[in-house]
Amino acid sequence: MHYNLCDMIADITQNAVEAGSTHITLECIQTQDALKVTVQDNGKGMSPETLKKAEDPFYTDGKKHPNRKVGLGIPFLIQTAEETDGFWNIQTAPGRGTTVTMNFNLANIDTPPLGDFTGLFREILTLPGSFDMDIHRKNTTVNLDYRINRNELKDVLGGDFESAASQILLQKYIESQENP
Repeated sequence: MHYNLCDMIADITQNAVEAGSTHITLECIQTQDALKVTVQDNGKGMSPETLKKAEDPFYTDGKKHPNRKVGLGIPFLIQTAEETDGFWNIQTAPGRGTTVTMNFNLANIDTPPLGDFTGLFREILTLPGSFDMDIHRKNTTVNLDYRINRNELKDVLGGDFESAASQILLQKYIESQENP
């Protein structure tokens, strides 16, 4: 189970990385009463049959987690959105990538907490692989609006996110964007 919405966003974004994407776009637009998130990738995509299976919590292809008998990321997304007066949509096609849109009603008492966007962005930016990622974060309630590009950050930090010094600088940079 996801403890907060950022956990759910991390799970869906990790799916995009694991689908072989070379470019991922994450957009998080927050208002007083809603959080709209779009994760778009150019990965392998899914057929309508595979998407239908992915919506079933008792389905897993056995590749991502070989010992598991369930796949809960998309089913939790669907359940959370529907039970909190939000919505979700997945557009996908084999060889064309996937776009996952999720909208959460922040005013609904059953909506999980937002979570930590700084930690979310640090986590997904440092996922292993050679992919680029654009992040757009906007929060209209506090006049926050910024963009981050993974490859640009890697260049500034010396080409990797593995060293402790790079991790600290990345953390501080994201914090400076979240808390201007």
